[in-house]
Amino acid sequence: MALEARLRLPLARPIPATAFLSGSNPKQTHLSFSIRTSSTSLSAANAPPPIVVVGSANADIYVEVDRLPLVGETVAARAGHSLAGGKGANQAACGGRLALGPTYLVARVGNDANGRLLEGALADAGGVRLDRVARAPDAPSGHAVVMLMPDGQNSIIIVGGANMEGWASEVDPEDLDLIRQAGVLLLQREIPDWVNIQVAQAAKGAGVPVILDAGGMDAPVPGELLGLVDIFSPNETELARLTGMPTETFEQISQAARACHKMGVKEVLVKLGSQGSALFVEGEEPIRQAIIPATEVVDTTGAGDTFTSAFAVALVEGKPKQECMRFAAAAASLCVRVKGAIPSMPDRESVMSLLETAQAE
Repeated sequence: MALEARLRLPLARPIPATAFLSGSNPKQTHLSFSIRTSSTSLSAANAPPPIVVVGSANADIYVEVDRLPLVGETVAARAGHSLAGGKGANQAACGGRLALGPTYLVARVGNDANGRLLEGALADAGGVRLDRVARAPDAPSGHAVVMLMPDGQNSIIIVGGANMEGWASEVDPEDLDLIRQAGVLLLQREIPDWVNIQVAQAAKGAGVPVILDAGGMDAPVPGELLGLVDIFSPNETELARLTGMPTETFEQISQAARACHKMGVKEVLVKLGSQGSALFVEGEEPIRQAIIPATEVVDTTGAGDTFTSAFAVALVEGKPKQECMRFAAAAASLCVRVKGAIPSMPDRESVMSLLETAQAE
């Protein structure tokens, strides 16, 4: 049973964003983003094309611990919370708050209390179109246990639920039609690979750029999927796991990115935690972006999803790659200052304010 849409906007045929996936990256002395002051500040005709996220939605069970337990050991948590999350929902919530155009989430939740928690959190996040979120009648909502340490770092265990079991044998034709009208398609690996492949094929056939966040299942990425991806976005640990190569130094990361190029991925956007990020475009010099330091690191759970989604928002707006990365760095800096994934997603005005402050320093 699909969720009732909160509003319905006509989908204009997008200007292909593939023009921004290659070529030079001129340095700019200022940022050219618009600040969205209200949902009606742009007409549908002038707004960028939609961002479509196909991915997971999880009920995150947070437990705050001083350290991880050893094998066979029981430790007491300082606190516990249930919050909405999942890589797909996180990225959609971030896009909804940052994008000038609409952001859609294509996902599956269970017909249960956790599903209603997810629906409510996404509605409250603002800006996310829920037309293509559906309840799976025979599978529980996905959930995750997030063990949060005092320094904001975390370890996560995921139970797939409806994310893995709630899809029909083929992706809904209406979902595929929506994807063909997108400005960018965002994917992760907390849903079945075959779903990612089907939606990526639809995007590729329509000239829609595909960004694959490597986070999710601990398994090799199918070659068929990698061949459909325009930008592959792992962190250094995921990059090492995919390539079987060390990623402890920047030179090692560069070599691993070149290995991804040989697998068919032209652009590799690596998230490097406290070391910032780097974009490796085949045949070009890497583009590096330092972090924009946070005043306090509370929770890093949604930082990677925020970075990837914010990068996609800037890409759809036609910004140069260096500017996309700086916009994403600012969004991630704001994200880690708040507990919880979806609750931590920043709004556009806050990101722009931080960029202006960082630029003045």
